[in-house]
Amino acid sequence: MATYSLSTGWHRVLPALGLDPVAVLRRAQLPADLPERAQARIGAEEFFALWEAAEALYTGSDLAVAVASAVSADHFDAPLFAGLASHDLVQAAERVGVYKRLIYPVTLDVRIDGGLRIALRPRDPFTPPAVLERFELLFWVAFARLATGARVRPVRITVPSPPSHQSAVGEFLDGVHFATGRRAEVVFSPYDMHRPFVADVHAGMWDQMEPDLRRRLHDQEESASWADRTHGALLTCLPAGRGTLADVAAGLATSPRTLQRRLGAEGTSFQTVLAQTRERLARAYLHRSSLSYTEIAFLLGYEELTSFHRALRQWTGETPRGLRSRVSVPALGGGR
Repeated sequence: MATYSLSTGWHRVLPALGLDPVAVLRRAQLPADLPERAQARIGAEEFFALWEAAEALYTGSDLAVAVASAVSADHFDAPLFAGLASHDLVQAAERVGVYKRLIYPVTLDVRIDGGLRIALRPRDPFTPPAVLERFELLFWVAFARLATGARVRPVRITVPSPPSHQSAVGEFLDGVHFATGRRAEVVFSPYDMHRPFVADVHAGMWDQMEPDLRRRLHDQEESASWADRTHGALLTCLPAGRGTLADVAAGLATSPRTLQRRLGAEGTSFQTVLAQTRERLARAYLHRSSLSYTEIAFLLGYEELTSFHRALRQWTGETPRGLRSRVSVPALGGGR
């Protein structure tokens, strides 16, 4: 499964906002020494839990606005520097959309349609918390201002559930507020999307950076075990009602027999990975959604609710109701 390292800027920004990084980690039920661990990585649910914990502990008016206001080139990882080394916002969004998956469980849909439209696209069935969606859109406004040196203002910005109080948002966006939309999206005008980035500040950076980013992306894709690939395929297949061995093998461009053999060589089996994936999805749906137990059972590929109840009790010793009331973030790395 995909995992992510904590940004080097993450534990520098929190204190500037009056947040204790250790308190945020504990609230998210993650180890307090996680940032100091060599090569420590977390899964999507844990990444989202950090944002939820930070929002719960933040005493200001709007955490998303506060983090976006703190955006600076000093806090950028290499994939975001790839955007800063672009000619304009269109090129930056396209580059970041490709490489952001190296560091983030959310990526981008970029379209040119009466302006530049940047929409968020989760990398698996787990929906990002609303505060993260808002920050991601506000980030692109802050990024555009940083890269162009101009006070860029979006044409439109939408999220599925806008915050009830938007005074901080309106101030940050010079009068623009979040509107209700089917998905999280920010739209820039044709003029702003081609507004040139500050000339020569990062000249030559992309030529130095691109080979390493391409190598990292290739290594990430090629180094995945067959268990990880099967798990990733199931995250997509199960909610669509296609969770059989044959379905997954077809999605991975191999045969069922070959997939079983490759999983066996790694000391596991399709049924084991299927059970682990169902448990991860069950925990996520119970914790992060208001779906009914019948709906969750269906999304996990069970035809009967009793089968889901029986499996959940076998995995966790809990009923769906009990787990929903006190579900915790999965163990470090997100798998079992």
